[in-house]
Amino acid sequence: MKLGLDSQVALVTGGGQGVGRQICIELAREGARVVVNDLFPERAQAVAREIEAQGGKALAAPADITQAEQVQAMVDAAAQHFDAPVQILVNNAGIIPERREKGGRTPAFVDMPVADWAKIVNLNVYGTFHCCHAVLPGMVAAKRGRIVNIISEAGRIGEANMAVYSGAKAAIAGFAKALAREHGRHAVTVNSIALGAVSHEGIKDGPLHPDATVQNNELLAKMVNLYPISKGVGRLSRPDDVSGLVAFLASDRALFVTGQTIGASGGFAMI
Repeated sequence: MKLGLDSQVALVTGGGQGVGRQICIELAREGARVVVNDLFPERAQAVAREIEAQGGKALAAPADITQAEQVQAMVDAAAQHFDAPVQILVNNAGIIPERREKGGRTPAFVDMPVADWAKIVNLNVYGTFHCCHAVLPGMVAAKRGRIVNIISEAGRIGEANMAVYSGAKAAIAGFAKALAREHGRHAVTVNSIALGAVSHEGIKDGPLHPDATVQNNELLAKMVNLYPISKGVGRLSRPDDVSGLVAFLASDRALFVTGQTIGASGGFAMI
């Protein structure tokens, strides 16, 4: 699908693997010049090289988005490199409770150390705030911009043992609606996409590993039953089930879509 993204500068946070990587590739295929952000330089560089090998244009931009000064330096460097401001921002970077990352059961809120709250809120909330704050002046000046936030269905319906994460993602959904109202007059749209469980190559093992099937992983078989579409196709969501929607929301075809939270979870939540 040609969405008219040719030569637009798109910044994708957490673009070094998983959903973020696929979003970078999708936007590049649509003609965007992609700024690949990741906390780990080698990941950002690998995705940028992958895009360039396919004939696209990309810039690896490693930075810690919890640090406002690093975000501003990254946005300034991207504008200088491509001689144009960032016109598309995809806030994809995020973190879930540590035990969930490592495959274990996450603690109840009352058992969660305060230090762990900050880790989740700093990246999921302040990271998004910093990136929006850095790119919006350029979008306002150009009277055009697209912001897409990747959140979670946990932010819409809540998830037990993930209270802080659920709250952080809900905060971004509300933040997006407020920005959409503030900047509609500048032709800037702001939307969020709520995901469920996504299987990708960055997950080393367990039910979300790409090689897991309902035949070889008992937990995956149980998880599939939580998602109506998964029951039909026998798998969980993959990054390319998400990236096309991001590209659409980044395009002029979605000009009149703003302030919305769209579920892309296979029907896990129907709100």
